[in-house]
Amino acid sequence: MPALLVQYRQDELNNLRGDGTTGKYEEWDRVYRYDYYNDLGEPDKGHPRPVLGGTQELPYPRRCRTGRPPTKTDPRSESRIPQYKIQEALNIYVPRDERFGHLKLSDFLGYSLKAITEAILPIIRTYVDTTPKEFDSFQDIYDLYDGLLKVPDNQHLKELKKKIPLPFIKSLLPVAGDDLLNLPLPHVIRSNDYAWRSDEEFAREMLAGVNPVCIKRLTEFPVKSTLDPSVYGDQSSTITEDQIQQNLEDGLTVKQAMEKNRLFILDHHDNFMPFLDRINKLEGNYIYASRTLLFLKADGTLKPLAIELSLPHPQGMQHGAESKVYLPAGIESGVDGQIWQLAKAYASVDDSAWHQLISHWLNTHAVIEPFVIATNRQLSVVHPVHKLLSPHYRDTLNINALARTTLINAGGVFEMTVFPEKYALEMSSIVYKNWKLTEQGLPDDLVKRGMAVPDSSSPYGVRLLIKDYPYAVDGLVIWWAIERWVNEYLAIYYPNDGVLRADKELEEWWKEVREVGHGDLKDADWWPRMVTVQELAKTCTTIIWVASALHAAMPEEGEEEYKQLQKGGKEADKVFIHTITSQFQTILGITLIEILSKHSSDEVYLGQRDTPEWTSDAKALEAFKRFGTRLMEIEKRILDMNKDPALKNRNGPVKMPYMLLYPNTSDVDGEKGLGLTAMGIPNSVSI
Repeated sequence: MPALLVQYRQDELNNLRGDGTTGKYEEWDRVYRYDYYNDLGEPDKGHPRPVLGGTQELPYPRRCRTGRPPTKTDPRSESRIPQYKIQEALNIYVPRDERFGHLKLSDFLGYSLKAITEAILPIIRTYVDTTPKEFDSFQDIYDLYDGLLKVPDNQHLKELKKKIPLPFIKSLLPVAGDDLLNLPLPHVIRSNDYAWRSDEEFAREMLAGVNPVCIKRLTEFPVKSTLDPSVYGDQSSTITEDQIQQNLEDGLTVKQAMEKNRLFILDHHDNFMPFLDRINKLEGNYIYASRTLLFLKADGTLKPLAIELSLPHPQGMQHGAESKVYLPAGIESGVDGQIWQLAKAYASVDDSAWHQLISHWLNTHAVIEPFVIATNRQLSVVHPVHKLLSPHYRDTLNINALARTTLINAGGVFEMTVFPEKYALEMSSIVYKNWKLTEQGLPDDLVKRGMAVPDSSSPYGVRLLIKDYPYAVDGLVIWWAIERWVNEYLAIYYPNDGVLRADKELEEWWKEVREVGHGDLKDADWWPRMVTVQELAKTCTTIIWVASALHAAMPEEGEEEYKQLQKGGKEADKVFIHTITSQFQTILGITLIEILSKHSSDEVYLGQRDTPEWTSDAKALEAFKRFGTRLMEIEKRILDMNKDPALKNRNGPVKMPYMLLYPNTSDVDGEKGLGLTAMGIPNSVSI
């Protein structure tokens, strides 16, 4: 900071930190202060939720303070904005510089949230209350995409048309006459109605689905648990070698298959078991902890070998788990095939919940917020690291504040659609105990999960053990491009480690991130010391990666459900559907995804800046231009790979190309603007 500007900078810092400010903040304030997640529940209305953050029992990243008064019932909890008062919800406090722009507020979140809470939910509830409560066949679900909710003379629909401009209604909810929610047909059933139920597609989505970040290489057999045996008893897997041996290929034994890196696991056992007893006591819930074993075939695709579903022992958690193993069987195999489909569904339900709560909310939205706050409190706007990171913070505080109001709060959409319900955020707090920034970068994450091994000859520093792993293949080249850009940029301002160590602003920034923003983990030994340019570059690359690219009951024989499965056809489908979801949850979930996956018209994507005047430094501008050129080359590379028939995991039985890490916003096969796929990588956690 030039000497003549130091006092002005100090005055601005005093304003931004707001250390002397008390009471409720106003919309024009620019105060960045930290707080706990103490505004999720409504204790005054009998809906308390635990405070997250500030304790070792329930640690959490900090969020931005709003200054609202405490509740009457619990002084530790902050009073809430009623989630159905949309105008107030949209005005929840965030620093003035962090508020949505007019375009985003009007054409995306403003009307979308209003539609969800004031119009769509009442209409859906009216429909569910006046029609059969459950789907009875897959055709009932497919009807979602062919004019669902024929609700004549529905007052809510009339009010929707009055309250929201017609062009927006047509773009959000294509209404034809009295039909509501005539949603676009999903890619996964466009080519074949049932391809998504195949074993091949079930396994492929662990590499190229919405949650491709949990699959791990199997390194021990039988699988052991990491849960404390003094509390949870023996939670070891009950899958045996005899059960899976017949489905291995090339005459391999289990030991040989592990040695050749051909056995993998999707393990959601330890994740859910500690909460399962409480979760399954909630009305309408019956969920299992799951382990799914998979084998890497010679053609590069995966096939499932076994699924283990577990419940807490009926005599108490300390007695371990009660588990049952299910083996692959085709639909044509009668009741065994139907039960196998159910086993896959339960494993998928676990994975979907983990994606929403951990992979998406915790590991991108929540963990990035402290970096946003600390950057504004400690780094001047002319600081090179502020200039580097600020586009990757855009809209994050605002979207997170709205999430606390309508999505992750007590009674919010998460609790209505994700099975942990009121335990969802508490569960994410337990997971946060083991969060490490140094493991969030893609190469480190892949090595940790055993999906890659270190390789100094690779430009990414690692070698994939599944060559056709679309998320990792595309992700590594995106990571490489970000890393190159960050290193070239920082080299301009930090030619050596001595210059970095002399930067007091940077020192205070990093100290505050560790000790305050992520203060519950401040004593962890994994934090970088931030005394070398290499440490700074790795940290900044990781922050950009996280904010941008990372952010894209089983029936027993003799029971009534078992008899229905034996009948096959529609009766079997009914058991499957009724076991997995309710009609209301399905409609709400699809509606929510359809609305909230739309990027706003003012979105800024990786390789772009919202203003060309972000810096006057010619060297920085040239480095950024090279970054953009590399991203364009990556786009062509992804398109070419998706056309290669040898890469079977990139399209799969559903014939849906993997485009989630397509960097830019080009029109791909006419799909520009349709949700997240092929929409580009936004710079920040902005949706």
